[in-house]
Amino acid sequence: MTKTAPAPAPTGSGRVNQKKRTHAAIVQAAAELSRTGREVTMPEIAKAALVSEATAYRYFPDLASLLREAIADQLPDPAQALAQATDSDDPVERVAAAANYLMRHVLARQGVVRAMIAATVARPGHPAARPGLRIGLIDAALEPLAGSLGTADPAALSHLKLGLSAIVSPEALFTLTDLHGLDTEEAVSVIVHTACALTRSAMMATPSS
Repeated sequence: MTKTAPAPAPTGSGRVNQKKRTHAAIVQAAAELSRTGREVTMPEIAKAALVSEATAYRYFPDLASLLREAIADQLPDPAQALAQATDSDDPVERVAAAANYLMRHVLARQGVVRAMIAATVARPGHPAARPGLRIGLIDAALEPLAGSLGTADPAALSHLKLGLSAIVSPEALFTLTDLHGLDTEEAVSVIVHTACALTRSAMMATPSS
């Protein structure tokens, strides 16, 4: 009776290619789940990628690092995003457009956003773990103030940006919806209104030349 020869062991290049395919499958599964807006977990991602949870963790040490890679190509350029939202040169109108755009973006992907917030809270020494779309949008929105408030009182412009970062944020949005019970439209409206009021106040306080 003829014996069947054992299958050849994977070569070095074969193992490398298999690892690349597994890595790509995990990232793709995470990217697809992030677009649903639902809660995103490592077990769910592993199931969608047809790998074990242990395998997923061998490729990514934590959920945040996986999500960061998965959504990297989903984040728009801040300046381009703002240009599509408004063509106004008025800083207040630009801030309103930026705030509205970011809040809609967060709501469409709130599952992954909540996961990233949780990771940041758990690892406060790793601020780069979260995308910087918010900061980029605020910088772009306030660009018209560079030659006025930015020249007359650079510290005031810096404080305005910090204040807007606190207001135009997923944390603020979830505080309004989760703790205060506002529906999403009300929450977005409150954030946009407050951001505009803060910007208007900073502009009124600009020293006269």
